[in-house]
Amino acid sequence: MKSVTDAAFRPYGRVLDLDVQGFCTEIRSRAATPAGQVVYEPSVAEFEMLPLFETLKDEVYGGMPIEFGHCSGFNTHLNAMEYHRSSEIDIAATDLVLMLGSQQDIDYERRTYNTEKIKLFLVPAGTAVELYATTLHYAPCSVKGQEFRCGVVLPRGTNEGLSFKPDGRGENALLFAVNKWLLAHPESGLEKQGACIGLQGENLCYGND
Repeated sequence: MKSVTDAAFRPYGRVLDLDVQGFCTEIRSRAATPAGQVVYEPSVAEFEMLPLFETLKDEVYGGMPIEFGHCSGFNTHLNAMEYHRSSEIDIAATDLVLMLGSQQDIDYERRTYNTEKIKLFLVPAGTAVELYATTLHYAPCSVKGQEFRCGVVLPRGTNEGLSFKPDGRGENALLFAVNKWLLAHPESGLEKQGACIGLQGENLCYGND
């Protein structure tokens, strides 16, 4: 595993020079996630009232409408990989680990991706990173069994339910939500939610169950 400050991270994203102290203080004041669970909220009003929200909207997304939420909890397994038609900003309020891959390595004909290609990166607390649109990612992993807390910034509406049913051809088979294409591992249980099961290889694990 390498750090996001290492040159090996450059194909997947970059570290952003942002003052995230106010956000870290705000998210750390929220109630703890129940043990063994992961929660995701796409938009949190308290985060979107912070000065950081305006900086992200104007300077990082060039004035686009955005949402500022979080993903927090306890996670050890890969389970799935997703990507968007836009960069995602992740802000680590605690140390956390990201499992990352490249969209270019997806076999769209077979709708598969081999988990052997995935790389692990440590994101130290207080670090903001941009994950490029072609970077495969999913929920962060906990460090030393502790709850992770991660701010997530995306174009507004991302991850909402689709207003139409994809026809299932080609890449459309991976379309899981608004601006969200996803391939899941057979062990994830996400087929019950309609996910395309296409991750081949080990359901990678970081840390202990």
